[in-house]
Amino acid sequence: MPASILGEGGHLSEAAVTRDTATRLSCPSCGSASVAQVLGDNGGISYVCTACGHSWS
Repeated sequence: MPASILGEGGHLSEAAVTRDTATRLSCPSCGSASVAQVLGDNGGISYVCTACGHSWS
């Protein structure tokens, strides 16, 4: 395995942290980051706050 591939590992984890931060949701009702993604009745995607129970899509 070339040494350059081993050196690239740090960049991959930095990108994952950036992506996670950019896509993190918060509840519009209470502001909590404890949000679960669920399937809606019609197959759409909805979100539920596990802190206060508020749901939205």
